[in-house]
Amino acid sequence: MRTRTALGNTRAIRLVARREFRTQVRKKSFLISNVIVLIAIVGGIVGYSIFSGGSAEDRATVGLVGDQSLSALLVSAGERTGTLVEVSEVPDEATARDRVESGDLDVALVPHPDGSATAVTDSEIDAGLHTVLVAAVSGRAQQSALAAQGVDMAALDKATATAAVTVDAINPPDPERGQRVALSIAAVIVLYMQILAFGMYVAMGVVEEKSSRVVELLLSTLRPLQLLWGKIIGIGAVGLLQLTAYGVAGIGAGMATGALTVTGAALGTVAGTLGWFVLGFAFFAVLYAAAGSMVSRQEDVNSTAMPMTLLIMAMFFTAFSAVGNPDGTLSNVLSWIPPFSAVLMPLRIAAGVTGPGQVLGTIAIMLAVTVALSLVAAKIYQRSILRVGKTVSWKEAFGRT
Repeated sequence: MRTRTALGNTRAIRLVARREFRTQVRKKSFLISNVIVLIAIVGGIVGYSIFSGGSAEDRATVGLVGDQSLSALLVSAGERTGTLVEVSEVPDEATARDRVESGDLDVALVPHPDGSATAVTDSEIDAGLHTVLVAAVSGRAQQSALAAQGVDMAALDKATATAAVTVDAINPPDPERGQRVALSIAAVIVLYMQILAFGMYVAMGVVEEKSSRVVELLLSTLRPLQLLWGKIIGIGAVGLLQLTAYGVAGIGAGMATGALTVTGAALGTVAGTLGWFVLGFAFFAVLYAAAGSMVSRQEDVNSTAMPMTLLIMAMFFTAFSAVGNPDGTLSNVLSWIPPFSAVLMPLRIAAGVTGPGQVLGTIAIMLAVTVALSLVAAKIYQRSILRVGKTVSWKEAFGRT
């Protein structure tokens, strides 16, 4: 047993971590499943951009027949009322009707010599678009009437240029809210799946080595804690690599298709998700390793891992309930409490409702709790890893001295 001291802690942990990393990434199932997931991510975003029109702004299409002087009035009226329009010239009324019927145009506007106009539509006109059409036609009629009375229109426009209403909203709407919510949901789902999956990978790896007696050979040259932390770091690195690939693929596809425009928020969400995955995984990995060391068969690992699984599910449902109100009391309070911080803080970062002080504070608390928890889990691992046969209960694991 003295040969265990031949390897320093850092070198021993690095060797085990490298072995675990290579073992995981070389599995055909790992490679195939990740290719499928990446294709699904890119394909889903491309499909969304196609079926949603691929544009962040919907503009009503208006075809203008004849005199094009109404074009500028239609655009300015649309900007004032919040119903944006795209105006195109149409040569005649027959063509305009054909384009409306085929769906190329929402409305075709046909001006008449007396200043009125006919709006040709397939069935009905949206109330906002109707307001734009009325405002433009009325404005054109007023300009014509004033010009007929000898009014200098340039001087009139200059005199009335400052007659505008400025909106001062106490709680202005966030134009990026929709994308922030989507990023928050994505972060919660991905973190839930990654922490749960790779936590179980740690537990199953420990059981596999224990049941095959490989652990006895490894412990002839390694200390139990070296083996424990090497396994956690190696498998965690695989999870981090996988999560990074998902994030890069998602952001790249979103930006390429125009479905994602909040690049700053997106990059911040990915960075926050990666960082909190490391913290959340470390928190649960030591517990899953302890759970795996308490059983001798992979069929029994679910029984000892059940408390962690239930806790992760509680985190997931809590985070989902906070998506609609990330700045609420529940989200704010629980984000300070490990391990809920691991899913609530990325959500709050994506929503833009947290500051540097809370981010640093929750990280410090999470690290402190994880270190304390790892000491307890390490003792359980050391006590149970060489016990073969009967499953060690959590009560026995904590009660042994």
